[in-house]
Amino acid sequence: MGNVTLTELNDEVEVVVTNTICIEVAYATPEKQLIFVIDIDKSISARDAINQSRIIDEFPEIDIDTVKIGVFGKLIPDSYQLQEKDRIEIYRPLLADPKEVRRRLAAEGKTMGKKRRV
Repeated sequence: MGNVTLTELNDEVEVVVTNTICIEVAYATPEKQLIFVIDIDKSISARDAINQSRIIDEFPEIDIDTVKIGVFGKLIPDSYQLQEKDRIEIYRPLLADPKEVRRRLAAEGKTMGKKRRV
């Protein structure tokens, strides 16, 4: 069921059910972060919602066809059904493979994080 709006008309109540939901679309770079709040039809896909948000106007480097997306930190499939108050997150590609970075550091005798006590 969509959002419900109640309107009082001369002691009668009119119930209007809409098929829209309110969501957020978020993207961040090291220099800039934006979150767009939009109302969308609840039946559209997350990728279509990203297009409707116009966030690509601010970040033209986003390739909507190949970019990984998630909701609240978890990757979602293209078939994901959006829910009220979901936050779609657009993930940037990794610049370096974390496994390869660990291997290189280990070969150099270094670690990625704080020094651990033994």
